[in-house]
Amino acid sequence: MTKKQLIIETSSVIISIIFIIAAFTLQHFYQDAWFVILLFGLSFAIGGYAKAKEGVLATIKNKSLNVEILMILAALAAFFVGSYEEGAILILIFSISGVLESYATSKSEKELTSLLKLAPKTAILYEDGREKEVQIQDLKISDQVIVKVGQQVPVDGKIIKGSTSLDQSPITGEYVPVGKHNGDDVFAGSINIEQTIIVETTKSPKDSVVQKIVDFVKEAQENKTESQTLINKIEKYYVYFVIIFAVGFMFLPPLFGWLDSQESFRRGVVVLVVGSPCALVASITPAMLASLSNAAKKRILIKGGQALETLIGIKAVVFDKTGTITSGVPKVVDIKALESEDISQIKMIVCAIEKQSNHPLAKAVVEHLKDCEDIKGLETKEISGKGMQAVYKNDTWKIGKFDAKSSEHCDRALKSAMNKGYSIINIIKNDEIVGYIALTDSIRDNVKEVTKALKDQNITPVLLTGDHEATAKIISAEAGIDHFEANCMPEDKVNRIKELQKDLGKVLMIGDGINDAPALATADVGVAMGAGTDVSLETSDIVFMNNQIENLPQTLLLAKRMRTITIQNIVFSISVIMLLMISNVFGLIDLPLGVVAHEGSTILVILNSLRLLFK
Repeated sequence: MTKKQLIIETSSVIISIIFIIAAFTLQHFYQDAWFVILLFGLSFAIGGYAKAKEGVLATIKNKSLNVEILMILAALAAFFVGSYEEGAILILIFSISGVLESYATSKSEKELTSLLKLAPKTAILYEDGREKEVQIQDLKISDQVIVKVGQQVPVDGKIIKGSTSLDQSPITGEYVPVGKHNGDDVFAGSINIEQTIIVETTKSPKDSVVQKIVDFVKEAQENKTESQTLINKIEKYYVYFVIIFAVGFMFLPPLFGWLDSQESFRRGVVVLVVGSPCALVASITPAMLASLSNAAKKRILIKGGQALETLIGIKAVVFDKTGTITSGVPKVVDIKALESEDISQIKMIVCAIEKQSNHPLAKAVVEHLKDCEDIKGLETKEISGKGMQAVYKNDTWKIGKFDAKSSEHCDRALKSAMNKGYSIINIIKNDEIVGYIALTDSIRDNVKEVTKALKDQNITPVLLTGDHEATAKIISAEAGIDHFEANCMPEDKVNRIKELQKDLGKVLMIGDGINDAPALATADVGVAMGAGTDVSLETSDIVFMNNQIENLPQTLLLAKRMRTITIQNIVFSISVIMLLMISNVFGLIDLPLGVVAHEGSTILVILNSLRLLFK
């Protein structure tokens, strides 16, 4: 549904309303005059054109009648018996309900499409010694691109010139930047931290994350829920039932002397009007589209209503650690020095050296040591993929991953820190390790609130991680998760999810790395963090594009709200149809009231669904 189509439909309804108002006004002075009938007819034709066209095309495509055709037949029958105003109003209200449904569709598409603005659209092509900015989709395998400091790598490829460090957290979820050298593979979406490099494209841009998300949007817009598909099947047979029942009502009662021909035909027309399943058909689709739109507005990409329905009844949520429970932002845990060294002096020197680097780990160190005394005029040198180097008072200091001698005491301390899951930066003085900096990935804000919200919904949170037991225990305690398993390989996560499905029921898995893809596919619902790999994004049913874990309880509640509103709509629409049909059998309702009650119920159902656009 494009904006232009929505404008055309809305304009048609407005013009139809103008003609109806004009017809009713003139009818007071010129009862049943030809121009009054003409105005009602124009209102009918203009207001009903879009729905009539939709119904005819769907009938041809599916080779079966539908609710649109049924409403057109009802309006034509009303015109045939001289109820021009009722026929025009019937089509008008039906068209208004169609515009409301189109609005829900348009809103959903707009919010989903906004999620496509996620990555750079251009790259710097390096060809014949010249730089040229091109569209990423125009690149082909073997093209060379220049990636400058601070830019995202636009393609999957390999470095053919230069060395640097890349922030691969958007790809792997690992927060520690990786040194990359000539011949190393790089992934699209990685951020260049240190030096300009030239990358040769090894994978078609058509397989990029952006293209996959385009496919996701199409999938989300086209996928139907199980309930929606069931009602579509019911509609196909129900339409024939209403037509047969209406025709029978028109011609059978006079044969048995129950009603005269005119009254019998009139009631048959009422059957066509009130028996149409308009409200029932509109019970699910607008609610689903409004929910998808609401989620997309919050940067949550849900790949169709099926995923939303499956969320109802989730019994366990399995979390990955890095990039999911944790933020992917390094944080200094401690700075240690050998007993023979002055820790205060070491901290001062480390802070002064790391201030000269833009590396994320260096920034974390500087943030930790921000209160240290500054050293003026210190000359430093950054060695790509290794770290920082400087000379202070005739001593050569290195901070990073350099080769250096180490004492037995220092080796034990380093091993102990690494066993706790810490990342280590060595502090080296004259090619000998004199201390180290321990860093860890900080837990995300609101994680504990998220796990509490899950427990309040009787959902069991579980942490599955490839990290050490000690790290998993600390992280799970901070996150408020009672059940965890460490040292999990990808196949271990899959097996554990199968066990949870057997023991508890439906399982949701949330992760972000390549190693999470099998588990995401195994779970009843797979959720990928937006900074995840293209494999995890493709495998998942839902993507948190804003990378915020607090989306999880919100999404679960949205699914429950959609189910509640859908049930309200179905019960209400069926009740109205039954009440009107029974009233018509006993002659308790006339055509004008039947039109208003039936079509009014459809509008109420759609308006009820549109509440899901908000909150």
